[in-house]
Amino acid sequence: MLAISKFKHIPHNRLSLGSEEKCAAERVLTSGWIAQGVEVENFEDEFCDFLGIPRGLAVAVSSGTAALYLALLSLEANDKTVAMPAYTCTALRNATAMAGGYEQFIDSSFDTPNMRLSQIHSSSSEITIIPHMYGIPQAILATSSFVIEDCAQSLGATVNDEPVGLQGDIGIFSFYATKLITSGGQGGMIVTTSPSIIEFLKDYRTFDQKYDGKRRFNFQMTDIQAAIGRVQLRKLPAFLKRRAEIYDRYKEAQLPLLDSKAEGIVPVRYRAMLRTTKQKEILLALDKVNVKATIPLQSHELLGAIEQFPVAFQWTQNIVSLPIYPTLSDEDVERITAAVLSCL
Repeated sequence: MLAISKFKHIPHNRLSLGSEEKCAAERVLTSGWIAQGVEVENFEDEFCDFLGIPRGLAVAVSSGTAALYLALLSLEANDKTVAMPAYTCTALRNATAMAGGYEQFIDSSFDTPNMRLSQIHSSSSEITIIPHMYGIPQAILATSSFVIEDCAQSLGATVNDEPVGLQGDIGIFSFYATKLITSGGQGGMIVTTSPSIIEFLKDYRTFDQKYDGKRRFNFQMTDIQAAIGRVQLRKLPAFLKRRAEIYDRYKEAQLPLLDSKAEGIVPVRYRAMLRTTKQKEILLALDKVNVKATIPLQSHELLGAIEQFPVAFQWTQNIVSLPIYPTLSDEDVERITAAVLSCL
């Protein structure tokens, strides 16, 4: 028989959904309209309000990957070189391939897992995808290439008092179940100040009843998703506040967490990344007290060869992601902290 732990399970991620999201979904279900409609439009407008940009500059889609793919299409990525970090989600490579672009990988920075932006200037890329990894944004240097700012993990972070998503030509966001907010499990948003890109995105998203012969695909968000996303967006400030409180508790306990000391950078605590050379020991110690932690990206998940991207490889070897989400209790934090400290 399997032994039953005396500790309640603490997962690495946990949804922060409540009665408000349930009521929002039920409102749509009883309205008689559940496909893309007024809820999606309202979500787009409220997202613009959150970023402090004029309404009409956001386009909601079915997922963060769809947002990235459409951003690449809008920049005519076919047959173009697209730079991206070797240390990142496979969605970047997949979306680039689907859009007909040629991938070019760049190594990580030494101080954060973000890509080394200085290498963009020596690259041949015509488009660059720049993710803000784990909620830690970076200031984007001027570049001759188009820039897609990947904010899937950093909604609410700022650079020089400006919200992430507005530094490049296009910003994309994800509302997957484990992100900072969710629109019911999947969802994405694209923002840009370019009227021509907005026109392209909305035309492409309206895939049906067209008579121009152009090929399109259905990447629409549903009104049920949007209704849930609207509630989550209103809750985001409280979510970020609680995440910051948990992060500060970890720091007060002297846990060596990843952060940025760069001027003008204000992160969000999407992840609590423990910097350590004892990954296996820490994961085992946490498992013994029924806590799930992870190595966020392992060496076999790098988008490029290990020998070509030594700094990215090092990041796969020296960080562990600890639980950090709004419903994590202070008692949970204490248990996690004690287990980690036992290994340091």
